[in-house]
Amino acid sequence: MSGQVADKTKTSSAGPPGGGPLDRWFRISERGSTFPREIRGGFATFFTMAYILVLNPIILGSAKDKFGHTLSTPQLLTATALVAAVMTVIMGVGGNLPLAIAAGLGLNAVVAFQIAPLMSWPDAMGLVVLEGLVICVLVVSGLREAVMHAIPQALKQAISVGIGLFIAFIGFVDAGFVSRIPDASNTTVPVQLGGSGALSGWPVLVFCLGVLVTIALLARKVKGAILISIVAMTVLAVVINSVADIKSWGLTTPKVPTDIFSAPDFGLLGHFSIFGAFGQVSAITVVLLVFTLILSDFFDTMGTVVGITAEAGLLDKDGKVPNLGRVLLIDGAAAVAGGAASSSSNTAFIESAAGVGEGARTGFANVITGGLFAVALFLSPLLTIVPLQAAAPALVAVGFLMITQVKNINWDSYEIAIPAFLTIAVMPFTYSITNGIGAGFVAYVVLKTVLGKAREVHWLLWATSALFVVYFAIDPIEQVLGVK
Repeated sequence: MSGQVADKTKTSSAGPPGGGPLDRWFRISERGSTFPREIRGGFATFFTMAYILVLNPIILGSAKDKFGHTLSTPQLLTATALVAAVMTVIMGVGGNLPLAIAAGLGLNAVVAFQIAPLMSWPDAMGLVVLEGLVICVLVVSGLREAVMHAIPQALKQAISVGIGLFIAFIGFVDAGFVSRIPDASNTTVPVQLGGSGALSGWPVLVFCLGVLVTIALLARKVKGAILISIVAMTVLAVVINSVADIKSWGLTTPKVPTDIFSAPDFGLLGHFSIFGAFGQVSAITVVLLVFTLILSDFFDTMGTVVGITAEAGLLDKDGKVPNLGRVLLIDGAAAVAGGAASSSSNTAFIESAAGVGEGARTGFANVITGGLFAVALFLSPLLTIVPLQAAAPALVAVGFLMITQVKNINWDSYEIAIPAFLTIAVMPFTYSITNGIGAGFVAYVVLKTVLGKAREVHWLLWATSALFVVYFAIDPIEQVLGVK
C-alpha cells in the first residue's frame, strides 16, 4: 500500500461512523474516507478512462467480420458507454470496491482482429458471452476465488508493483512521451523519446506540464490533486488547440464541440449468437478462442483487483480482497453484458487506480463514475474532449504510488524474488498484465520444484501454471492440432 495514500487516509477527518444510510451501506466512514473524496475519486477515474469511449469504437469499428461487415461507430459508442455505466454502478453497489468497469483493451483487439475475421459479428460476440458465462461458473464453483487466495502474498505485491510500472508506461506512450521506433526490425532499441528521439509539439508539452503539476500537488498533499491536474491540463489543451497549428492530438482533440448533445443509438444491443461460431469454424478452434479470452480476462481482472485493492489499503491481514466472490461474479457478468451489447468483453479497469490515488476507498466512487458514463450517452461530444495528454499524467503519478509496495517483497529470497521480478518486468515490457502474472507463476513453480519445495506450492498454482504454459505455447499447439 502506498505510504502517501495510506497516510492521507488515516489522518483525514472522515466524520462520525454510520452517519447515514449511504455511509453505512458503502462503509465510507469505516474505511476512513469521505463523500467529497469518493466523488473526486469517481470523477478522476472517469476522466482517466473516458478514452475508452473513443478507442473501443475505433478498434471494433475498424475490423470486418468474415462477410465484410463492420459495426457502426455511433452504435458502438452507445454500447460502450451503456455497459460501462451499468456494470460500474453494479460493481460499486454490489462489490463496494472502487473498481470501474468498461470494455477491456486487448480483449477487444482479440475479438476484432482474431475472432471476427473467422465468423460474423453476432457469432464473435456470442463467444464473448460464452466466455463470460464460463467465468461466472468458475466464480460460483469457488475456483476463481480459490486461485486468488492460493497466490503467495509476495506475488500479489509484485502484481501490484508490475501494474504500477505498466500503467505508468501506458501514460508515457499514450501521451507521446515515448514511442515505438518505426524501424524496430533494424534496431536493438524498441522505444524512444518522443516521436523522433526528442520531445516536440504542444501535446507533449501539455503532458509534461501535467506530470509536474500532478506530482507537485501530490507532494503538497492537495485534495483533488489528480482531478485538478486533469481538468487544468484539459483547459490548457483547449486553449492551445485554439491558437496553435497542431497536426494531431491523437484519439481525442481538445476542441469545444459545436453540438453538446447527441442521441444514443441502441441498435447493437442483443445482436449475438452464443453457438453460431460452431457453424463457422471447428469445435477445437472455438475452444481455443474461448480459452484465450478466458485466460486473458481471468488474470487481467485478478491482477487489477489485487493491485487496486492493495493500493487502497483494503486487503485484510491475510492479503485477501473483501467481497471477492461477489466482485469476481460481477466482473464475469460484465463480460456477458459486453458481448450481449456488442461492445466486447467488459472487465475491471486498471485506471481505477486514479480514483484510488484521489482517495476513493468504496463503491460510492463507482456510482459517480458510472453516472458519468450514463451522462456520456447523451453528452459524449462534450465529455470526450479530454485529450490523452491531460489524463495520462494521472497514470504516471498513480504508477509511482503503486510501485512503493516493492519494499514489502523479500528480495533476499531468490525463490520469491525472481518470480516477483519477472512479474514486475514482463507486464510493462510485453504490455500485458496477464503475461506478467503468467511469467511469475511459472517461475515460482519451477524454482520451488528445483529447490525441493514442490509440496509448498498450492495445487491450484500448479494447475494455473500449466495453463499458462499452454497460453505461452498456443501457437505451436495450434499448429500441431492443425487449426492454423
